[in-house]
Amino acid sequence: MYIKRERYLNKIRPFYEVDLIKVLTGVRRSGKSVLLTQIEEELLSQGIKEEQIIKINFEDVAFEKIRTVNRLDTHIKKAIKTKDKYYIFLDEIQHVRNFERVLSSLRATVNCSIFVTGSNSKLLSGKLATLLVGRCIEFRIMPFSFQEAYEFNILLGKDIMPDTFIYDYMSWGGLPLRYSFDREKDILAYLRQTYEGIVDKDIVTEKSKISRQNFTKVAGYVMANAGKYFSGKNIETYFESENKELLDKKTVYRYLDKMEKACLINRVKRFDIAGKKTMAYVEKQYAVDTGFRIVNTNQVDFEDTFFLENIIYNELISRGYEVYVGKTYKGEVDFVVIEGRRKCFVQVTYLLSGEETIRREFDAFKPIKDAAPKYVLSLDRADFSRDGIAHINIVDFLLGDKDISLN
Repeated sequence: MYIKRERYLNKIRPFYEVDLIKVLTGVRRSGKSVLLTQIEEELLSQGIKEEQIIKINFEDVAFEKIRTVNRLDTHIKKAIKTKDKYYIFLDEIQHVRNFERVLSSLRATVNCSIFVTGSNSKLLSGKLATLLVGRCIEFRIMPFSFQEAYEFNILLGKDIMPDTFIYDYMSWGGLPLRYSFDREKDILAYLRQTYEGIVDKDIVTEKSKISRQNFTKVAGYVMANAGKYFSGKNIETYFESENKELLDKKTVYRYLDKMEKACLINRVKRFDIAGKKTMAYVEKQYAVDTGFRIVNTNQVDFEDTFFLENIIYNELISRGYEVYVGKTYKGEVDFVVIEGRRKCFVQVTYLLSGEETIRREFDAFKPIKDAAPKYVLSLDRADFSRDGIAHINIVDFLLGDKDISLN
């Protein structure tokens, strides 16, 4: 049983017949393989024959012997029997060394449309980018959004309400398979197993020469502090205060890069609002799924705004926006949301529990002279909009009942 991931299908659909390699990247277990199946089903419904579809999942032991360039190329070309267009699905392509050579060859010699997935955010960098520059397009696939998770639970027959389900989503995230479990200890066991599997397969490998013990320390700190300002100095101070082994900044940032490549975190840059430009350095890190935060911290503080910030950030990038941390000359705005030349500014908080909190959140926009729309998002049901700044309930925003606008 699964829901149709229309948000992503709507983005990919215009490229089904286009001569570009469709690259779907995202963390393991986020639903990339199911999305490939949904694309295949749509093609079949349009009259494409099953014989025109070639599927290979490189995590299936049945295909273990074709993880080389020559064997993969031979396997695919043997499956092509006619001059019709073929649709080639290659799941978890990173298991094939130098896979970019096969993709380049197929594009040049075969009438085909190619779809590939990979659990590495840098799949389109390096050799692949060089060989296939201008010949591929990337789609970043996230775990279930709040709306997808809610709709999936309704499909499962669960009696839930959005305003209470948000707390479940904050705690356990949106990895699709976690909804196979009802007991919290089973969900936690699944999340922990998934997280450890990602670390073992994509980060702490024999070739990486990374200390698992040290990586665990850094990853735990990053996940526990997702959404907070990050610097090498901060983590040095933390390890000193905990009387733990010190790690040099170079090692710390190497670990962060590994976490980003494994799609465990997204790293967010600063946007200078006054100067209207993107800064080069990273300000914050957000977990790709809040379930991975609980694996590393074993607790959830619902009043910790950073959990909600994390959810809003993931929602915004899954909608296709560019998102930055906003800096003013007096402070910060949680997010600068950009699409093309349009933008808006967003503050996120748990509850507007008093006049002091209301002033703090709304006054964050005071230094901004830009006329772009400004929003405060919280879990409050009452409307606190004021001074031209709109207040939106977070659940309504996540369900698409209310939306932001950019100009």
